[in-house]
Amino acid sequence: MKVQIKKKAGNRIKKGYPLIQKEDLAQNCGETTEWIELVDQQGNFLAKGYLGKQNKGIGWVLSRKNEPFDQSFFERKFLESKEKRASFLSDEQTNAFRLFNGEGDGIGGLIIDYYDRFAVFSWYNETLYTYRQSIVVAFQQVYPEIQGAYEKIRFENNELPESSFIFGKEASEPLVIKENGVRYATYLNEGLMTGIFLDQKEVRGALIDGLALGKTVLNMFSYTGAFSVAAAMGGALETTSVDLAKRSLKKTQEQFEVNGLDVAAQKIIVMDVFEYFKYAKRKKMTYDLIVLDPPSFARNKKKVFRVAKNYGELVKDSLDILTNKGQLIASTNAANVSTEQFREMIEAEFISANVKFEQIGHYHLPQDFQTIDAFPEGDYLKVFIYQIRK
Repeated sequence: MKVQIKKKAGNRIKKGYPLIQKEDLAQNCGETTEWIELVDQQGNFLAKGYLGKQNKGIGWVLSRKNEPFDQSFFERKFLESKEKRASFLSDEQTNAFRLFNGEGDGIGGLIIDYYDRFAVFSWYNETLYTYRQSIVVAFQQVYPEIQGAYEKIRFENNELPESSFIFGKEASEPLVIKENGVRYATYLNEGLMTGIFLDQKEVRGALIDGLALGKTVLNMFSYTGAFSVAAAMGGALETTSVDLAKRSLKKTQEQFEVNGLDVAAQKIIVMDVFEYFKYAKRKKMTYDLIVLDPPSFARNKKKVFRVAKNYGELVKDSLDILTNKGQLIASTNAANVSTEQFREMIEAEFISANVKFEQIGHYHLPQDFQTIDAFPEGDYLKVFIYQIRK
């Protein structure tokens, strides 16, 4: 099927931009699960790809050659991505990482993560999912060492389970993986989440390697407490983990337990983050290091939180309970906020509070989360570490 696109979109594609937007199409071609040829307004071939409803754009370019998307095409893509991750596959200290990162590895809409010889596929649109059999078989050819696999359905569908086992043997529950020598309990078939965000491995590594040494650490929006565990393993005096979700309590306790750490020596609190800031300020509690890693969007009974609008409030509230010469880890995965916008948002609060600050660390996606220069929004993770003098 041929799909005509506008001149501006054609120029972007020629430069390697892989995402197709609705406004790029020169005509409304309806919904299709066929592979498509993108042509310019003179009918000249530009690229091949597909259209599919998803959380960003309406499709992806997979090749700028007129080639078939058969099993050997997918095998080639998996082989290329495997070669790039040779150092990760042989790392004895870390056995969980990203094997295949969507458009960064040449197939937008598909992500595959590695958890100690198990794979987790994430499908982001129905079109690519219709070709899953050929894609999964191609993957098995390139990765015979994978013992079993699961899949996550990350597009709207009322008929498919959001998580399911797909081949091989089933993983233990929990499956305890290693990252920077620290153990984490993961669950590969428990909803869309596994219990750890693999893109933060370098930040957790910094906490282990001395950033948290001898400090009191507050971990906000703590989820399963991975930052807290990394801090404790890195010699933190005490960690406090705060999250509104009730499940965070048992999940965080488990993370400490699998590392042989005394759970009773850590604080795990189920509470709204903004309420906890008020409580800590009232009680005159202070912390040497505060981690702020909220979801891009969150809602509770009283408040809607959006990174683009409300992140500054988190920074402002943190300054009230941060010790002099304390450190702040400010993190977001919001793709709609650029690195520069995020930095300005944080530093505006420092300036407003009249504190001195120094940026002592900056992280983005680790190397296994492969990105391409032509698609800067694919490098979504932004983490800044600051030292604050009051």
